[in-house]
Amino acid sequence: MESSRMTITAAADDTRMALAGRISAGVFVVLWCSGYPAGKLAVQHGAPFTVLFLRFVSAAAIFAILALLARASWPDWRVLGRSAVVGLLSLALSFGGIYEGLRLGVSTGVSALFIGAMPLATALFGLAFGERLSRRQWLGFALGFIGVVLVLEGRLGGSTEHAADANLGLGYLASLVGLIGLSLGTLYQKRYSSTVDLRVGLATQHVAAALALLPLVVFVDHFRADWSSTYVGALSWLIVVNSVGGFALLFALLRRGAATKVAALFYLMPPITALMGFVVLDEHLSLAMLPGFVLVALGVWLGTQQSDAGSARAR
Repeated sequence: MESSRMTITAAADDTRMALAGRISAGVFVVLWCSGYPAGKLAVQHGAPFTVLFLRFVSAAAIFAILALLARASWPDWRVLGRSAVVGLLSLALSFGGIYEGLRLGVSTGVSALFIGAMPLATALFGLAFGERLSRRQWLGFALGFIGVVLVLEGRLGGSTEHAADANLGLGYLASLVGLIGLSLGTLYQKRYSSTVDLRVGLATQHVAAALALLPLVVFVDHFRADWSSTYVGALSWLIVVNSVGGFALLFALLRRGAATKVAALFYLMPPITALMGFVVLDEHLSLAMLPGFVLVALGVWLGTQQSDAGSARAR
């Protein structure tokens, strides 16, 4: 009888943990996607690397204060160095590449396509880090990627980009660098730096990213910003909601599951961002995107289903 009660209690705990994980994942997706319209507004009123620098410095200060108030344990320099590497990859290289691509003429839709391809890139890089994928997961990633393309094809229907633009090729290359940085940073965080206190790790990562971007802010951007109410509001949203809330949730999720499972959430980013862009920025949205939405949802389900089963067997 006692054994049966313990089994029921353990099953209930597992159910609650799974529900909490799904809710956290949903909140993370919404918070992360909100950074696209906020970032677009901020860049319209200030230079891109300056926006990122101010965002990273402010977030670093917030996380450092939270760590000090909580009297969090600070690890040795070697462990902090690993967190700094995550910051250079997931923050400076990733966001720097995407924002530089936008500056060179890449549309927000194409930028979202690059980030939407993160699950495939993470899965491929993850093979070198010892992660394994089932055929069903590969099928899910493939369907999700096709869905991203379909969604963005409809979104880009009214684009005025011209392939002849000499800067556009460099913009695509910069966006690709951003994708690689985010994918490698996700895997590195999971494998080498997931045991650091969350506040300490994020403070270190944001400091490293800010220092890496500082030369670009000084010599390229020259700290350009109009400091309008729109700029301040968008920047504040990026700092508090995206950098603090979004990344805290991201790394909390990474501690609870495989990197490829967390990365699969990024397939949801382009369609949700398209919806936000339609509501907030009056961007193009059409019925032609609906098949893409369906494929994205199916791809995410397939890409994460196997991991859930594996977790259940491990327990």
